Amino acid sequence: MSIRKDYVRPIDFKQGRVDMTHGAGGRASAQLIDELFARAFDNDYLRQGHDGALLPLPGSGRLVVATDGHVISPLFFPGGDIGALAVHGTVNDVAMSGAMPLYLTASFIIEEGFALADLRRIVESMAAAARAAGVPIVTGDTKVVEQGKGDGVFISTTGIGVAPAGLTIDGRQARVGDAVLVSGTLGEHGVAVMSLRESLEFDTAIVSDSAALHTLVQAMLQALPDPALLHVLRDPTRGGLASTLNEITRQSQVGMLLREADIPVQPQVAAACELLGLDPLYVANEGKLVAICAPEAVEPLLAAMRAHPLGQGAQRIGTVIEDANGFVQMDTRFGGRRVVDWLSGEQLPRIC
Repeated sequence: MSIRKDYVRPIDFKQGRVDMTHGAGGRASAQLIDELFARAFDNDYLRQGHDGALLPLPGSGRLVVATDGHVISPLFFPGGDIGALAVHGTVNDVAMSGAMPLYLTASFIIEEGFALADLRRIVESMAAAARAAGVPIVTGDTKVVEQGKGDGVFISTTGIGVAPAGLTIDGRQARVGDAVLVSGTLGEHGVAVMSLRESLEFDTAIVSDSAALHTLVQAMLQALPDPALLHVLRDPTRGGLASTLNEITRQSQVGMLLREADIPVQPQVAAACELLGLDPLYVANEGKLVAICAPEAVEPLLAAMRAHPLGQGAQRIGTVIEDANGFVQMDTRFGGRRVVDWLSGEQLPRIC
């Protein structure tokens, strides 16, 4: 990101619109970068002014890299916006390997005619989320596409982190007898977005749970006498809890048995899902995680999760079982048992 100061007039962030010159690589592009992105994301690494940042890599652990694209509609929703979501989503993807996120990169694709006031709001929200997480945005890119060939703004982020040497947390590690935990209530993000799309109002406001989970993960690891007792971590985003658990059973070649009565869902979220014809098990979350651990790790993990602001509603919801078919099953509140299958199609498009 170049830093230049020889502009005739400052950008009009109140009434101005993005035009094609902002993506052409000339004076207007440099001015937008300097007056918006570089100012909002300012840090020592970004000030290097290169196309790529030279970054220190602490410790002797393993490098973790995750990348994600964000195309949510609407761009602003109760509890968040695409900017904060882009930070949280990629920080969480890095954290689900047990890694500590260190750096982020960001790429913006902006539609011609997009309001500069909205762009500034998104960028400032993104900057605030990165500062709160302690994970700086160190380099990036901006492109502008013609009006009608985008949808406001799309953001792609890449996260870099370091995982401790010898720690293996991934979807292939679930073992028969393991416990299945969730960090809190499910479905808030998807319902918050969908309620805005459908102009629905509820007695109690439903807001997105969008949050960076890396400090929760570190608290969980520190609570265990042996971090290897924590086998799998996932954030159940698109496709929700059900799709996440089906992915894990396929990778680990096991089954799972859940207890519906133990799966936490806010009453207003359950009611909204019923109204919208949705199953909360398939609704996206952006601030919750699933943990699969050895039985002896359940109590210390739940205690650590509940002591953290982002894990106060943590619950054990099931057990890993032997099943050659890899089914996720659930004992229902009515005494029956049903298969919780993969999501067929897409319940909520453009949700993250």
